[in-house]
Amino acid sequence: MVRAGRHHARVLRRRRRRVRRAAAGTASIYVVTDEPDAVCGRAVAAGATLVRPLKDEDYGSRGFTVTDPEGNLWSFGTYKGE
Repeated sequence: MVRAGRHHARVLRRRRRRVRRAAAGTASIYVVTDEPDAVCGRAVAAGATLVRPLKDEDYGSRGFTVTDPEGNLWSFGTYKGE
C-alpha cells in the first residue's frame, strides 16, 4: 500500500510539471444569461472594464463584453446556440 501511494504521488508530481499555465489575459469566455442588462451593471460595478457595450445583435441576442482585472475577456449574452 505504501508503494502504491508513493507511486501515485510521483505520477502527480510529474503531471504538475508538465501542465502549462496560460498567461493572464489570454482567456475568452462566453456566458449565457437571461438578464444581460443587470449582469452588465454588476460587472462594471465590480471593476470590469467595458469593451463592447450592451447591444442587440442581428441574430436576436443581446449582450456585452468586459475585461477582468487580469485582462481576460468575458462576453455575456442571451444567445444559447442551436
